[in-house]
Amino acid sequence: MIPDFEKILDIFIENLIPETKKSVNKGNKIFGAFIIKKNDLSLHCMGTNNEISNPLFHGEISTIFNFFNEYKKNPKDYYFVSSHEPCSLCLSAIAWSGFDNFLYFFPYKDTDNQFNIPHDLKILKELFNVKNGNYNSDNYYWKSHSILNEINKINNKNINIMNQKIMIIKEKYQNLSKIYQKNKNNNKIPLN
Repeated sequence: MIPDFEKILDIFIENLIPETKKSVNKGNKIFGAFIIKKNDLSLHCMGTNNEISNPLFHGEISTIFNFFNEYKKNPKDYYFVSSHEPCSLCLSAIAWSGFDNFLYFFPYKDTDNQFNIPHDLKILKELFNVKNGNYNSDNYYWKSHSILNEINKINNKNINIMNQKIMIIKEKYQNLSKIYQKNKNNNKIPLN
């Protein structure tokens, strides 16, 4: 798997979360993603949720649009990293785009319980009969990885630093969630 999760956590803190805050302040959900090059983990693009413009502009969808508009490179040379486990729309978009992997920070359970956004699990269950979000995470198209689970497998000197960064990320997303939840009835997102 990826050798330097600390760098990925830094991208969340330094790049994705500030952009997500701007998006949430406009009335969008807390979701976002970024794409990094596999060989050096350099950030190539990111995107945040923009459902107030179009209900299909999820964070992952915006990121995919940005990637292909800016780079037009082979997706298999990149890691796709999402703030939250992607919904069924975004799972399909990742497959259709040609990315052979993705990583996510918050699992569906947290999206539902901690952030009060239950639609991912409901749509998977109601439309595809996938219970508890148990889609096939290792399939013909891609492999899915939980960042937190991968970090828990690591036993190195930087684990304490990574755990501190994880706590910062969790706290920042909780704060963003409070803003979104407070204002969600004022926006025009169909599934808010």
